[in-house]
Amino acid sequence: MNLQEGTRRWLPKVRKMALSLPMALLAAAVLVGINETGHMRSQDAVQQMSLGQSTRSDVNSLLQSMLDAETGQRGYLLTGAETYLEPYDRAVATVQTHLDRLRSQLSGFPEDAQELALLSRRVVRKLAEMDLSLRLRRQGNEDAWKFILNTDVGQEHMQAIRRHAQVLSERSDQRVQHGQRQIGQSLMLSRIGIATVTLIGLCAFYMYLRQTRAVQQVGQREQEMLERERDRLEGLVRERTATLSELANHLQQVREQERGHLARELHDELGALLTAAKLDVARLKSKLDAAAPDIAERLAHLTQTLNSGIALKRRIIEDLRPSSLSNLGLTAALEILTREFAGHAGIEVETSLESVQLPEAVQLTVYRMVQEALTNIGKYAKAQQVLVSVHAHPGHVAVQVRDDGQGFDPAALPPTSHGLAGMRHRVEAAGGRLSITSRPGGGTLLSAILPLRARQPA
Repeated sequence: MNLQEGTRRWLPKVRKMALSLPMALLAAAVLVGINETGHMRSQDAVQQMSLGQSTRSDVNSLLQSMLDAETGQRGYLLTGAETYLEPYDRAVATVQTHLDRLRSQLSGFPEDAQELALLSRRVVRKLAEMDLSLRLRRQGNEDAWKFILNTDVGQEHMQAIRRHAQVLSERSDQRVQHGQRQIGQSLMLSRIGIATVTLIGLCAFYMYLRQTRAVQQVGQREQEMLERERDRLEGLVRERTATLSELANHLQQVREQERGHLARELHDELGALLTAAKLDVARLKSKLDAAAPDIAERLAHLTQTLNSGIALKRRIIEDLRPSSLSNLGLTAALEILTREFAGHAGIEVETSLESVQLPEAVQLTVYRMVQEALTNIGKYAKAQQVLVSVHAHPGHVAVQVRDDGQGFDPAALPPTSHGLAGMRHRVEAAGGRLSITSRPGGGTLLSAILPLRARQPA
């Protein structure tokens, strides 16, 4: 099989896979359309329901105002006390407001507007009848107002008002019910549409996965053919002599070099920028009106932020590449490391450190091993005391980290224990060996034997 043949077999699969994308887009467009339609229908239904509820509320308020007015009028007619006129006047004042609101709400419904017109005429007549009775009562015409009171005119007006109000209330209830049915239909449409679109999407996704797998297989075969063709043209087969540990060692060295380079860049570039910014803030502080509270507060906040940035820069640099190791040596660097760990972890740390002459790479290995061991102790050991020791022997150096914590079973370590695995690889890459002694409830001893001379890379 040559490249042209493989390409001819691969192109139809790509075309099939490309069909799944339009299907997915179509499903998404349909879903958006269904959602928009349902949203618009629901909005219209909600508006109808709101209008119906508002209409019913205003009709009930109008009826209540008429009842309050009639009650106040009857009380005044029977007792002559002016106090009964206060609720009457308040009720009459609100009647016109309710009528105006109902006209505004029912302007788009001719039948309801006609019914409201009949209701308005009845309300006007009832108000006129009550007003006439009150005027006659004030004039002292007892026979006239009592005659009006004893007739059925007022009762007929109120019954007519109630009938018209009942009609308007029933129609508003019908609008509310229609809105509820419309919302239910929209929800059902959305459910059906979403289920259908979901099914289409699943089909498209299945086709995509199937075709993706086929394309991957074809691509893998094409890659294999390319490798064989390249090997045939080159006619050379290079022997892989580097082992996994040597490759990892190289990557570790590159990582440390990059960390050192990054630490230097942060120290030189970022440190200079932060220091210059802090000096600029100091100059601004001396020139600006610091008596203004907002300016003083902002300058203080900016200074505090810059100090925090400088402190963060220092911590990052120390974590990337401890300056104490290159400036003060291994012993001093370990003393600083253990002292800082004891301070922030609240664990008593005892040291027994002998001065040893080690290559720079081995010193870094010892430092990283102790650093990782202390980190694990702080996270998991629940220890009270820790002993860190470095002793020189002829030809090698022994490094131990012992704690009295809860310990663990070394044979039951999960595969994700990358910290211990990284320490072991780092020690072995330097030509040494690492041993872990621990048991549940019996603490942990981490011991490393390292040569005094750095291991030469193969």
